Amino acid sequence: MHSRIAKLAKKYFSETIETRRYLHQNPELSFNEFKTTEFIESRLMELGIPYDKPLETGCVGIIKGGIESKRVIALRADIDALPIYEEGIAKQEFISKIEGVAHCCGHDAHTANLLTVARILSDLKDEIKGTVLLVFQPGEEKLPGGGKLLTETGYFQKLGVDAIYGIHTSPMHPAGSVATKVGPLMASTSEFEVEIIGKGGHAARAHETIDPIVLASQYINLVQTIASRNVDPTEPVVVTIGKVEGGSAHNIIPEKVKLWGTARTLSPITENLVVEKLETLAKGITEAAGGNYKFQFNRGYPAVINTENETEVVLKAAGKLLSEDKVIQLRRPVMAGEDFAFYQKEFPGAFFFVGSASEEADSAYPWHHPKYNVDDRFFETATPLMASLIFE
Repeated sequence: MHSRIAKLAKKYFSETIETRRYLHQNPELSFNEFKTTEFIESRLMELGIPYDKPLETGCVGIIKGGIESKRVIALRADIDALPIYEEGIAKQEFISKIEGVAHCCGHDAHTANLLTVARILSDLKDEIKGTVLLVFQPGEEKLPGGGKLLTETGYFQKLGVDAIYGIHTSPMHPAGSVATKVGPLMASTSEFEVEIIGKGGHAARAHETIDPIVLASQYINLVQTIASRNVDPTEPVVVTIGKVEGGSAHNIIPEKVKLWGTARTLSPITENLVVEKLETLAKGITEAAGGNYKFQFNRGYPAVINTENETEVVLKAAGKLLSEDKVIQLRRPVMAGEDFAFYQKEFPGAFFFVGSASEEADSAYPWHHPKYNVDDRFFETATPLMASLIFE
């Protein structure tokens, strides 16, 4: 069966590339993927695959196998793009047509891949045991996350999903490889906002002000001590300030400065500690200077935690398709986040990476980089592997 699937993936390879390039040129932001959804629906209709729409955008294709069984397996791809200006010579022939919006995280590849998987599974429908759900999920890049909203509808619970699998491009691994691990694979992702409130005035009369820029710089520096001085060094944690906004001119001390950041952890206990320290630092710094603060912490996606059986299914299928050196069992988790974690709160599941990096495609840039790209050889592995999971 694996060799048959590999032959079908090869047969549809050029179509997969064409699909990915179309999606790449026509990106849409989270929860606004209306044309993308229409495109996916048209492809499913061509294949005679019925679909449901639990949310306004995205859809779930349903393949009823020819072998009667109550087994229900879900395969998931995310469909949204990022608010980013794309660059990159390697992609000039299919670069985004939408200014300030681009698939610089690989979701176009995930969607194109699952559409080809749909075609392969449709060809093999009579030999499928039970039901396959093809989950084209919106809004992975934006809280609260399409994965959260989908699971809250009760749709998958009603259908009795037994397991769910998700895939992601990986610029950290060479094209043609697969990487995953049992247990914690990706971090929880939360966001915070801090407003440092001072007293504005003239830059030449700084002694009459409470300078929020100085206080903000102190805060930014001390935030870095949360990981280095407050958390056990064996416990993974990342705290990053990603945006600073304040001031209007070179000779004016502003009234306030606003900071935006993210916290990545694998443990709820560590996350609670980070929240406490983030606010304690803001309170202490501003009170000492006679200022004030506002603090908001938004808990985001939980950690991605792969169940043992489903991870073994991925590794076993990968082992039948690839040479041993191309199947990588990760030793450490990745501190990026994924709303795939919400599915794993409800069902057994495994998330895995397929290598997409190469010099030829100039595709070793990290996720969310304006030059991010995916080597087409990603599909030579991703497509047959994801389809094979249904038969493993």
